Amino acid sequence: MSDTNGRKVIANLCISLDGRYHGPGGPADFGTFIPYATSDTARDHMARMIEHATTAVLGRVNAEGFLGFWPSVAGSEEADPRDRAYAEWLVNVDKVVLSTTLTEAPWERTTIANAPTAEVVAGLKATGSGDILANTSPTVIKALLEADLVDRLYLVVIPEIVGGGERLFEDGLPATTWALTEQHTGKLGEMALIYDRAR
Repeated sequence: MSDTNGRKVIANLCISLDGRYHGPGGPADFGTFIPYATSDTARDHMARMIEHATTAVLGRVNAEGFLGFWPSVAGSEEADPRDRAYAEWLVNVDKVVLSTTLTEAPWERTTIANAPTAEVVAGLKATGSGDILANTSPTVIKALLEADLVDRLYLVVIPEIVGGGERLFEDGLPATTWALTEQHTGKLGEMALIYDRAR
């Protein structure tokens, strides 16, 4: 797909060595990931990720969790400055929430989209400027990978095999090639990786 205005679709997720984004207990089973996802390496990774992002794309469940938590961090003097910067970004950025059940947005600067993910994001990519960030919304990221719409992947890979739970990279994705453009290793052994789609 040609990219005439320079907009990149970027995606971010924390995954285990066995490719899972949560544990065998289901989507709420995230305890193993938390020490790594809140490390200095992961926080610095998050700061790089939002640097050029002007639109956030979220699934409804993720939006409800994020927008119920992060706005309070934006005003907290005790929060890590990187967390506060991310929270302020999330509050102020244009957000698109993919949902078949919501009819109006309960959050500021938010549009509800009841349409296929790839169609919505392809439309965003054709207009405006700045990166479009699918941030830790696995269903959104999977749909974008299936449509080969992701231009950059921000992954935090944790040194744990969790042994169950859903995987980001499932069978049936189109074969694609990626270039490793940046990597950082944290004190706990987590790796923050940036991969660019080689087109």
